[in-house]
Amino acid sequence: MKILTKVLTVATAAVAVAAPILVLAGPANAAARDGVCDTGEFCYYYNSGEAGSISDFTGSISDYGTTQPSCYDFKGAGAGQGVCVKNNAASVWNRTSKTVRVYFNSDYGGAYQDFAAGTKGNLNATLKNNNASHQVDPSSGPSCSTSGTGDPNTCAQAVAWANSHLGSTSLGTGTCDHVVGLAYGWSNSGSHDAYAHWTQVPSSDKHAGIRTVPAGGLAFFSGGSQGFGHVMLSLGGGSFASTDVGTDGRYQAGRYGKTTIATIESSFNETYLGWTQPWFNH
Repeated sequence: MKILTKVLTVATAAVAVAAPILVLAGPANAAARDGVCDTGEFCYYYNSGEAGSISDFTGSISDYGTTQPSCYDFKGAGAGQGVCVKNNAASVWNRTSKTVRVYFNSDYGGAYQDFAAGTKGNLNATLKNNNASHQVDPSSGPSCSTSGTGDPNTCAQAVAWANSHLGSTSLGTGTCDHVVGLAYGWSNSGSHDAYAHWTQVPSSDKHAGIRTVPAGGLAFFSGGSQGFGHVMLSLGGGSFASTDVGTDGRYQAGRYGKTTIATIESSFNETYLGWTQPWFNH
């Protein structure tokens, strides 16, 4: 709302009063979360069509929480005020200058829907009332890099190697860590198993819990019958090349194929740890 402010100017010592000057305040800019969708903010609405209570954000949020008083909630007046945002939003308005991506899972995982800068819209059938995180400018995250690793192959070459071997049944069973090493031009990974590999990667090359993995990045899991975990190579766009998966991305011994993080979690019954740059113990 524009505010009219009267400014009184003392012109002389005789206290001659000048005519009032009208000053128009500029549009509101992003500030604290106050239930108003200001310029520079990404906003959820409780109802479709940008209706109901608003929850406004100035940056990315990986987990909204699910219970009061600690969750991110709808703050504006109207239907839904005070309700936790997670799995309760129906539409959005992106007033930032960047694309914003809404995710089905926390930690920027699972199905997603992008909203370009300045756009309004309803969440699609998958995301409506199933919103668990959002990321401002998802393309700005770290990219894959072999700088300082000594890897024989670049990230792009490793992805090309993986794509050329999809459908292969000659890479063995239970050889996930060995195979990501092969993709980067090594004869082995240098580690005993995938979980050991994860623990050996320097913290500067490790992105714990982040589910958006650039092409060439290595995605790690813990668990398995012997505690060896699992690792696979990102092809980009949420797809991964993995040992021991079938055409549906679920477990199939001895086949190298495409899958996703969520499919490995459910099919292998393992816990996602995060992704790393292609660091090997050599």
